Amino acid sequence: MDISVFWLFFGATLAVVCSPGPAAICAASQGAGNGLSKAWSGITGIAFANVVYFALSATGIAALIIASHQIFNLIKWVGVIYLVYLGAGAILGTAGGLKIERGASMSRRKLFLQGFIVEFANPKALLYFAAILPQFINPTDPILPQILIMGGVTVVIDLSVYTGYAYLAHRFINSGVKQRMVKAINVIAGSALLFAAFKMTWVTNAAV
Repeated sequence: MDISVFWLFFGATLAVVCSPGPAAICAASQGAGNGLSKAWSGITGIAFANVVYFALSATGIAALIIASHQIFNLIKWVGVIYLVYLGAGAILGTAGGLKIERGASMSRRKLFLQGFIVEFANPKALLYFAAILPQFINPTDPILPQILIMGGVTVVIDLSVYTGYAYLAHRFINSGVKQRMVKAINVIAGSALLFAAFKMTWVTNAAV
């Protein structure tokens, strides 16, 4: 890839990943409740969901999904329902929700699945990759190396940024914060997830 194109892609992807959203809240909550080591399972799940979307976009399948109103809406509404479930669980403190709890002991498999579902059920990720990949690919040069470079960069950014979220949340929650503050954080995180679910209802396949 041309070095200037590479840095443009890097900057655009970094800005998107750093923006607080459901995946960032998921990584932070898992880090705060389960520790950084176990939270890596959830972070890997988030990154893997993006790898799937990236691969779909690179092969053109994403364009077909976006063009199909039924499939796109199915992904969207599954995401909305799951975010509502996680948000309500965090606010109400019910089991199974995405909530901060000191000494939580979720299995690595469950953390991975939670991270994967949160990211994969977000159609904005699908829209982003389907829209941005063609802008950075030079059709006169070999396509596969360009896709592999951008895919690798995306994975590295995902793992780095969400690890940062998990680490900061873990340090904060174990710095002597009182329990009522933990409950307040859960309410804030849950409200943010509900707001994300509300915003997701307005996402359409006409956005690309």
